[in-house]
Parts: sequence; structure tokens; C-alpha cells
Amino acid sequence: MYELVLHVPEEGVEVMCDALESLDALSVSVEDADALTPQEEAMFGEPGMPAPKAGWQRSTVTALFADQAKADEAASLLQVQDFFEGSALVGVKFLPQQDWVRLTQSQFDPVEITPSFWIVPTWHEPPAAATQCLRLDPGLAFGTGTHPTTRMCLRWIATHPMTGLRVLDYGCGSGILAMTAKVFGSGDTDAVDIDPDAVSSAQVNAAANHVQLNVGLPDLAKGQYQVVLANILASPLKVLAPLLCGHLAPGASLVLAGILSRQAEELQAAYAPYVDLVVSNEQDGWILMTATRTAA
Repeated sequence: MYELVLHVPEEGVEVMCDALESLDALSVSVEDADALTPQEEAMFGEPGMPAPKAGWQRSTVTALFADQAKADEAASLLQVQDFFEGSALVGVKFLPQQDWVRLTQSQFDPVEITPSFWIVPTWHEPPAAATQCLRLDPGLAFGTGTHPTTRMCLRWIATHPMTGLRVLDYGCGSGILAMTAKVFGSGDTDAVDIDPDAVSSAQVNAAANHVQLNVGLPDLAKGQYQVVLANILASPLKVLAPLLCGHLAPGASLVLAGILSRQAEELQAAYAPYVDLVVSNEQDGWILMTATRTAA
């Protein structure tokens, strides 16, 4: 396999990617050419929405080809096109065959949530300190415990009473939050997601961890719950405010994540007709927001 690497200005990224795909690239990826430098440009998007921009001011576009002839031909053809102006060929290089499964696994180590509760990939042994753990593999669905939003939710669950409570995990992804609630003694626990792949992933993970979850699409969620968890992103959380708060029983806890620090006031405004959201935790620019519904 061969890798063709280009530096492309922001305005040329989309047409360059389209051209590479038409030239039989096996895959095309775009990264910030200034990543890990003072010039790095943060870019955030929302799931299910178009990317805010096709690329960065200086983007690195990488295309994989099955053989060197195809990569060299693509490089030659692209350089004579009008749209190549402002771009630069970094090079074509051989990409050694790798054990991609082992390489992927090496990127996921056990994740400490509390000193005694850990998220442990199935190919690792649990740490000696882990008196409680979930065994989880990275899959198509979001939620392996490595992202700050997931960690903050997990830590909240692990440090609050769960025994016997009815719990809703809305936008469950891998099911990690719902499973953790069960580990800490929750009662009837529903995990729902709009993505069928996430539903399948959560079902598989629950079975592997021997926990009983009710998993399905959002219409599975019925009635009121003592705990409602939603680790999504700010835009959908704002839209979902009436729905999520409608599922809160008197005295119930609402736990929201996927929110950047600068978005706190937006969320507080969206939920103000129902509950008073506060920032309960912050990590790496992300925040956890919680509220308690007033008891009847």
C-alpha cells in the first residue's frame, strides 16, 4: 500500500478530496497541517450535521492507494490541474503492512474512573485495584471511557447512589453509561439511541458484561426516571430539553455532557423553563452539567 501526502489550502480541500476519490484512492483523510504547534486551529462539529469547514487553513490531505503506480499517476495528474494552485506535493511513500487489529488495541489501555472502578478492554487483564470494572471493546458506537465527557459521566454515576433507581441513558452509544449504572446497582435501566449500530453495540456490550439493559430506539423510553443521562453534544441537547426533562421524576437527577465550557450559558438558558443546570465538573475544556428536578 502507498500513501500520497499533499499540503492543501482550505479552499482547495474539497475539490482535492473529490479528485483523489475519482483517481481510485482507497481512502482520503484531512488533518490540520499545523497540529501540535501554536498555529493549531481548533475545529468542532456536531454529529449528523455538516462539517463546519472542509479543512483547515493549511491542511494535510493523505490518500492511500493499492500500489505505487496508482499513487504516482494520481500525483502527476493532480499537479497539472488548475485547482492544484497553492497546494504542494509532500511525497509518495510505501506504507508497510501492519497488524491493524493489534495496533488499534495498543491504543486502548484500562481507564481509571475511580481508584476501584475501571473500564477495561477485553484484551487486558483488570488492574489489581479494580474491584469493579466493565469490559468494553471500541466499536462503531461512541463511548469507551477515554473521552473527558464519558469519564465525567462515569465518575458521577460511580459517586452517587444508584441502588434500585430507574435510569435512562439517552443517546447511549456503546451503552457504557447505562451499564455502569447497573454495575452500581440501578434498577430498571433503559438505553436508547437513534443509531441502529449503537443499539446493536450496546446490546452486545451488555451481554458481554452480564448486565440486563432495555436497549432500543428512542421510543423505548417511557414514563419517568430517577436518573436521566445524556452524553451527546450541545446542539441536540438544547433541542432535547423538553423531552429529557419530561422524563424526570420529582427529585430526579439530570446529567448532561458533550458540552464545551463556553456553551454553559446556552444550555442553562435552554433548560431554564424546567430545571436549574449547574456545572458540576470540567476537564480539558468540556463540562458536566447537572440538575435536580424539584420534588412535588
